[in-house]
Amino acid sequence: MNATFLLHHLIANSASRTPDRLALTAGRTSLSYAELNARVQAVASGLIALGLARTERVAVFLDKRPETVDTIFGTSAAGGVFVPVNPILKPEQVGYILRDCNVRVLVTSAERLKTLTATLAECHDLRHIVLVDAAAEHPQVSGASIIEWSALTASPACAGHRVIDADMAAILYTSGSTGRPKGVVLSHRNMVAGAKSVAEYLENTADDTVLAALPLSFDAGFSQLSTAFHVGARVVLLNYLMPRDVLRAVEREQVTGLTAVPPLWIQLAQLEWPASITRHLRYIANTGGRMPRETLGQLRAQLPETRPYLMYGLTEAFRATYLPPDQADRRPDSIGKAIPNSDVLVLREDGTECAPNEPGELVQRGALVAMGYWNDPEKTAERFKPLPATTPGRQSGLVIPELAVFSGDTVRRDEEGYLYFIGRRDDMIKTSGYRVSPTEVEEILYSTRLVGECAAFGVPHETLGHAIHVIATGPDGAPLDIDAVLGICRTRMPAYMVPAAIHPHPGALPRNPNGKIDRNTLAKTLESTHGTLA
Repeated sequence: MNATFLLHHLIANSASRTPDRLALTAGRTSLSYAELNARVQAVASGLIALGLARTERVAVFLDKRPETVDTIFGTSAAGGVFVPVNPILKPEQVGYILRDCNVRVLVTSAERLKTLTATLAECHDLRHIVLVDAAAEHPQVSGASIIEWSALTASPACAGHRVIDADMAAILYTSGSTGRPKGVVLSHRNMVAGAKSVAEYLENTADDTVLAALPLSFDAGFSQLSTAFHVGARVVLLNYLMPRDVLRAVEREQVTGLTAVPPLWIQLAQLEWPASITRHLRYIANTGGRMPRETLGQLRAQLPETRPYLMYGLTEAFRATYLPPDQADRRPDSIGKAIPNSDVLVLREDGTECAPNEPGELVQRGALVAMGYWNDPEKTAERFKPLPATTPGRQSGLVIPELAVFSGDTVRRDEEGYLYFIGRRDDMIKTSGYRVSPTEVEEILYSTRLVGECAAFGVPHETLGHAIHVIATGPDGAPLDIDAVLGICRTRMPAYMVPAAIHPHPGALPRNPNGKIDRNTLAKTLESTHGTLA
């Protein structure tokens, strides 16, 4: 087997091993590994012909389609840095990303280009726009040439720039719900190590079919590609409108692995799953927040032969922990232990290690820790810091400091080494002298089965410090019975944790671009009527 150092090697090596095995399906189009690798190399040659320099940025603003994958891995093969832009972002948000990381080449569609014309005029580093579909007419952008996909991929074959695994491979932008989004810089080493680690604990093989339902601009969404390509599995790209579309794709494509975020799992759990699915759906995985125990129970009842993996991770370090399926019944509230080839610590503010069950900050070290935030030294210094000399694994003779990512998340580790998420340090609600995790409140609310979705916040209060307020929807579109919910809360919660108010929300709770519940938008709604939140 050829060595895998760089991101595009994941496809190239699988093409060498099993050229005829299917690599990618998008609608009615399927590509073998040999075909996909040839397309990736064609894009790489085209980008070199455009004059793309080593580690210059190439942005992809498309829905999930073969050209999206071609561009991402073709940029890697050319020696550039790819920037996947979430296709649901608005022109102003897209423009900010392109300007922030000095994008040289933008790959998009003719229809999307029409919406971007005004904002692209301010992207002074942009030199080329590649359109994946032909258009009789398209707007002109000052300073940038417009090239059709067929012309880009018809360039003579040529080698890409020399890069090593420590070089940049990608910049993934966070959702930016508060302030401007941050660009997390990932190296080839980060991404290849992540693919290998996730594939190991999910036990992925070439026989898997992985459904890519999450945005490819989201680290967990992109992981569906890299993990599958590492083992030579097939990826099915899905652009869905309704949760039922996901269910249909799982059944139609005989999917063996599905990863989603809690809001989608909550919706999927309320659907009736065909009995046949559990026979081929080998695993489900949750990321992007804690899956409510009630939701997990509903899914497992419908998927008795499917293994659940509960995961926790940061964009700044790809993935941190997972709970093995055989522990789901014994400790369903746990986020598990460190993934392969990663080390997770629980530290006090002075940098010393916490005792069992003592709350502390989750700190991750190892090959998955990102290179920092693009062009933002202050935020990088806040999150990426040298490990204390007292850290396990460090020795006094090591004179070069090791940078780790300090998550800002409060967790505890039990006597057996399993981790439990308590809350974001800046989300903790201080009420009646207690520190309350919004997650804990939400978990109990979900267990009532009287809410569809919910989010808990702290609102300033003269005597309590903060009062707990909840924004929630009714189950399955039904009206929210606030009195009934509060009645159950009083029987299941200590008095200080019972919400002071539950606010009904019409329709589904808002989502951020990665599909998570947009807590910041909801917080602004509460702030407009109740003042600054906790």
